[in-house]
Amino acid sequence: MAKKDKADKPGKGGSHDRAQSAGKSGTGPGRLGKAEYYERLAPLELELNDVARWLQHTGKRLVVVIEGRDTAGKGGVISAIADCLNPRQCRVVALPKPGEREKTQWYFQRHVAHLPAGGEIVLFDRSWYNRAGVERVMGFCTEEETRLFLAQAPVFERLLVDDGILLLKYWLTVDQAQQEERFAERRADPLKRWKLSPIDLKAREKYAEYTAAREKMLEATHTRHAPWTLVDFNDQRRGRLALIRHLLDAIPEHKVPEALVEFPPLGHPPLVESFRGKLRPI
Repeated sequence: MAKKDKADKPGKGGSHDRAQSAGKSGTGPGRLGKAEYYERLAPLELELNDVARWLQHTGKRLVVVIEGRDTAGKGGVISAIADCLNPRQCRVVALPKPGEREKTQWYFQRHVAHLPAGGEIVLFDRSWYNRAGVERVMGFCTEEETRLFLAQAPVFERLLVDDGILLLKYWLTVDQAQQEERFAERRADPLKRWKLSPIDLKAREKYAEYTAAREKMLEATHTRHAPWTLVDFNDQRRGRLALIRHLLDAIPEHKVPEALVEFPPLGHPPLVESFRGKLRPI
């Protein structure tokens, strides 16, 4: 495997020097209300559809990696992006823990199978970076496996980018006080309890360890060809807007003419459903 090109590494400094920052959602005037959030989201959804048409028009491929702490809001921002797009074009990939056979494969192998074809978008709800985060902190991999991953990840991503894939990587940040509130909310809400797992409960005790693991990950994998962007998700609505705005700005000029479908008159009065057998709608 090729050696990591040190020229690919950005300049050294603190974590916010190494990784770009997209917004400060937890600062400024109070939390963003639902009505204002949807008002601001609406024009972004139109632009997301512009991007989708541009991808189909050009045959380009887009991969978006969404990483972050438990409760940060990964699922919410992925839904905000995907819900307004054609699910045949935009896919969400959230892989379960690897099976026994997958554990014997090259670590990146099962992720490669989910990369996009021409004109497609893939949103990774967690990704290959599990190895640098939860697997490392919770002891699911060895230090040697982590070291090998941090050496290979920039090379793997260089191959993706060199092949023409547009790769965007986001890390969602959240303070522990907010994380605790969200854990408590999940425990209290029977419709959200499925989000809680024994791993989540153990993660509460390892906030500092996750911070240390993230810093080592950023140091090794924040490169010019595949930079990280940190997004403040202490206010999830502001965080979603900031991330989507950044994503749209990161895509090249993406406005292409929209081919409107002709919609001629029916030529007869609208028909009413009719049924011959015993079956009737409920």
